[in-house]
Amino acid sequence: MRYLVKARVKSGREPQLVRAIDDGTLGKGSIAGDEYLYNMEHARVSDQGVATWVETCFCDQPLAEERPYWEEYFELLSVKDAHSRRNCRHENGTEPWACCDCDCTKRLEERLATQGTSFSVKLRASND
Repeated sequence: MRYLVKARVKSGREPQLVRAIDDGTLGKGSIAGDEYLYNMEHARVSDQGVATWVETCFCDQPLAEERPYWEEYFELLSVKDAHSRRNCRHENGTEPWACCDCDCTKRLEERLATQGTSFSVKLRASND
């Protein structure tokens, strides 16, 4: 399933988050692997400092695996289904692991890419 995640970096955690992204240790030890780095590369941030990204997760509970890794750096504000569960081939049982190559959130991701600014660029600028 794909989720629309909104989060704010915890106060004072910006330098550690930049370091974890740069040295590739963000999410280290998680079964989700490089998904964390991919999400940060594609995340957008609003003028209010809210980062938004689309995340793929196969856990029964949304972000059950990923939540502890994200919460080290972020206050998670919302995690919502990015599209209808009944239309998700993984969720409705028609194709296990379908989310890996699915483009169900392509339009959402294209729209997000035009909103706000690049999260990683703004994060680095705030730490210079």
